[in-house]
Amino acid sequence: MKTPLKTVLISAVLTFAAFLSVTYMSCSRDKCKTIVCANNGVCNQGSCICPSGYGGTNCETVLRQKFIGNWQVFEKGSTTLASQYMLSVMEGPKITDVVIKNFYNYFNPSVIKGYVAGVNGDTLYIPNQQLMGKITFGVGYIYTTTTYGQFGQISMSYEVVDTATNIPNDFGYYPADLSAPSSWNK
Repeated sequence: MKTPLKTVLISAVLTFAAFLSVTYMSCSRDKCKTIVCANNGVCNQGSCICPSGYGGTNCETVLRQKFIGNWQVFEKGSTTLASQYMLSVMEGPKITDVVIKNFYNYFNPSVIKGYVAGVNGDTLYIPNQQLMGKITFGVGYIYTTTTYGQFGQISMSYEVVDTATNIPNDFGYYPADLSAPSSWNK
């Protein structure tokens, strides 16, 4: 009598385990049935995985949009006095690019196209590039403040090297020289 009862119990447990396994697998696949990911995003276990340049719950947000606009800049470099000026950030050639006009209060937007920078999440990257006798590179982070609101301030650390003199002007990129990041405010 013990063997048939044992067999029935084992069969019941295995059947129940198989049922739970199938139910779990179908539920995890069902998580993506009602989710639509924009901009070629892909649903994986109920969440959208967004392509580069997009974000948000359903990949509906173009990440560079929070950087686009006019910014009031306050900065003091390691070799320059404190200054205040305006610059503009515009859409770049790729979805992850922006163009910065009047960067460093030097690059005249009517003469050149502007500095091309990259965006990844809340970070703005200025790759090493040479323009009008200057080599520039840097990184900045956009954030929310009570004064300037949502995505209203960028802390930008960068360096500009004059190619004629080889003298660098640092804005918080190398903290060892006690320089401070540039502050960009919308």
